[in-house]
Amino acid sequence: MRAIRVHEHGEPEVMVLEEVERPIPGQGQALVGLEAIGVNMIDVQQRSGAYPVALPFTPGSEGAGRVLEVGPGVREVASGDRVAWAMVLGAYAQAALVPADRLVPLPDSIEAETAAAVLLQGMTAHFLVESIAPLREGDVVVVHAAAGGVGLLLTQMAAARGLIVVGTVSTEAKAEAVRAAGATEVVVRGTRELPDVVRAQGARAGARVVFDSIGADTFEASLASLARRGTLVVFGQSSGPVPPFDLRRLQPAGSVFLTRPGLADYTATREELLARAEAVFTMVADGALDVRVHERFPLARASEAHRALRGGGTTGKLLLMPTG
Repeated sequence: MRAIRVHEHGEPEVMVLEEVERPIPGQGQALVGLEAIGVNMIDVQQRSGAYPVALPFTPGSEGAGRVLEVGPGVREVASGDRVAWAMVLGAYAQAALVPADRLVPLPDSIEAETAAAVLLQGMTAHFLVESIAPLREGDVVVVHAAAGGVGLLLTQMAAARGLIVVGTVSTEAKAEAVRAAGATEVVVRGTRELPDVVRAQGARAGARVVFDSIGADTFEASLASLARRGTLVVFGQSSGPVPPFDLRRLQPAGSVFLTRPGLADYTATREELLARAEAVFTMVADGALDVRVHERFPLARASEAHRALRGGGTTGKLLLMPTG
C-alpha cells in the first residue's frame, strides 16, 4: 500500500509518498482502509519538529473509512464497519492501524469525508464550549482564528448556545464566513484593538472566555480582553508558543484563569469519546453544524495541503484523499 513517510523534520517536502507493507493488526488493533483523511495543524507541527515525533513516521491523526481486518481481542468493531478516529498517528496512508477502542462508529447519515472533516476539530470545539468554563446565554466569548477548522465549528456551537461571539480573522475575505457562522462581531487582526471591540458588545467587563489557538501573537490581547474571573483558553500555538508567563499577572487582570487543555484529556475514556463524537455527529445530521471543506488533495500532494494550511488562506477543513 502507499503511505506518506517523514524521515527527517523540516519543510513540507520532507513528506514522501512510499510503497510500504500493509500492516497486520495485533492485539486490540483494527486495520482501517482510509477513504478520507483530515489535515490538522498538529500534523504540520509534528512534521516540522515543533512537536517532535520519533522518526521515521507517517503523519496524520484523523481519518475515516472501513475496517478491513481486526486483531485478537477486538470487540468494539468488526470487519466492514464504517468508522472514524482522531488523535492516533498514521492517517496519511491508504490503510492504518488504530486501537479499536479509539474508533468511533459512523452513523449512516455521516459520509466518510464529513467525518474526516469534523471529528477531531468538532470534538475539540465541543469540549471547549461545553466542558472548560461555565457559560450562560448572553455571555461574550472571543474565538481567535474563527475562520479555521476549529474556529468555524466553535463559532457555530457558541452561537447556538446563545453566546455573543467576537471572532478574529486574518483577512477581510474570511469575515463573511465567520458572520454566517453566527459571530456578532468580526475583527480583522491588526485593524482594531480586540479589548475595545469586546467591551463594545455590551460586555463592559470583558469576555467571559477567550478561545485562543494562535498563541504567541494574540496572548496579550486575549488576556486584556477578559472579564473579571474570566478564562483564557490557549489550545493551540499556530504563531508559536506563548513565552514564559508570570502567574502573578493573573490577579491584577481580574483574578482570571489560564488553561492549556488538550482533547485527549476530554476523551480519556471510551464512554466520553463516544458521547462527544455522537454529540458532534448529531449536530451535523440535524443541520445545526455546517461542515465546510475548503479543498481536497490527493495523498501524493500532502505537501501542498500543508503549505495551504500554513499559508492562512483556508476557510474550513483540508482533506487528503487516498485514492485520488
